[in-house]
Amino acid sequence: MKFKIKKGDVVQVIAGKDKGKEGKVTQILGKENRVVVDGVNVSFKHLRAKQSGQSGQKIQFFAPMNISNVQLLCPKCKKNSRVGIQLTDDKKRVRICKKCQTAID
Repeated sequence: MKFKIKKGDVVQVIAGKDKGKEGKVTQILGKENRVVVDGVNVSFKHLRAKQSGQSGQKIQFFAPMNISNVQLLCPKCKKNSRVGIQLTDDKKRVRICKKCQTAID
C-alpha cells in the first residue's frame, strides 16, 4: 500500500495521548496502516526472569500507531499540513505541502 508519509519524514501527532509531539518515522507497517515514530507512543514490555536468582527486565519500545493520527511537518514552513502529489515536467511525482505549495522530497 502506498502512503504519502515515508520513512525518515518528521511528523506531528494530531490525535491520542501524545498529541502535539513530533518525531521521525522509523518504520511503516503497510498492511496494518501503522507507523512507528521515534519518541512517541512509548510502551513497556515486562520480561520474566530466565533463571532463579536473576531479576526480570522492563524493556521500553515505541509502539506502532495508526497512520491517520500523524501529519507531516513541512520542512520549509514548519507547520503540519496535508500532502499533495504534483507531476513535474519530466512526468515525475513530487510530494508537495498543501499550505506553502513547496516540494517536500
